[in-house]
Amino acid sequence: MNLTELNLELSGKSPREIMKTALANHERIAVSFSGAEDVVLVDLLSKLTDKPRVFTLDTGRLHPETYRFIERVREHYGIDIELMSPRAESVQALVREKGLFSFYRDGHEECCGIRKIEPLQRALSGLDAWITGQRKDQSPSTRSEVPHVQRDATFQGRGDDLVKYNPLANWSSKDVWDYIRMMEIPYNILHERGFVSIGCEPCTRPVLPGQHEREGRWWWEEATQKECGLHVGNVKGE
Repeated sequence: MNLTELNLELSGKSPREIMKTALANHERIAVSFSGAEDVVLVDLLSKLTDKPRVFTLDTGRLHPETYRFIERVREHYGIDIELMSPRAESVQALVREKGLFSFYRDGHEECCGIRKIEPLQRALSGLDAWITGQRKDQSPSTRSEVPHVQRDATFQGRGDDLVKYNPLANWSSKDVWDYIRMMEIPYNILHERGFVSIGCEPCTRPVLPGQHEREGRWWWEEATQKECGLHVGNVKGE
């Protein structure tokens, strides 16, 4: 598959058309689901296939509202959502050695590695491709060049190459929310309380008017590296 040519082909297409192409190109493909962008993907996917495969990362530290949101989406679409949890022994070892909030002191990479990266590796290991809700405007420093389709050099899938599709790359936050309102699909109630980019409870807070959405994530760390590792390839030099 020539991804450069495919990117050119997809550049003028809608998210629905991009997802339709992804499904046609890959039998073993899934949507990674967590936030507002991802529920748009789930909505589109449910209209394109009778057997959508959707997974989410249950870190064990999500907001209660997020768990209820996941359940509402499952019931709304009548689909299975595979919850990928961290290995208990790894979590226990980290907490035993460093406590429950070591990320405030040591940075978020170690905790994210255990609670998010390793479960994601397991989720992707049987796939040929995955679909994410990345948008270029989510983070000017790390996502401004996100293409519609790319080779995922960070994670290994079922075959030699793992392909990642980003159907919403050119959408803005307004586009996402216009779709959610128009289609009357579920969203995380935390969005009504000032949360924009929602992750784990200890690492996420509301943003103030005028702040960028990623400023609510890992706010105690350097502002230009707001990636947990799921899309580490976005960070220059990685």
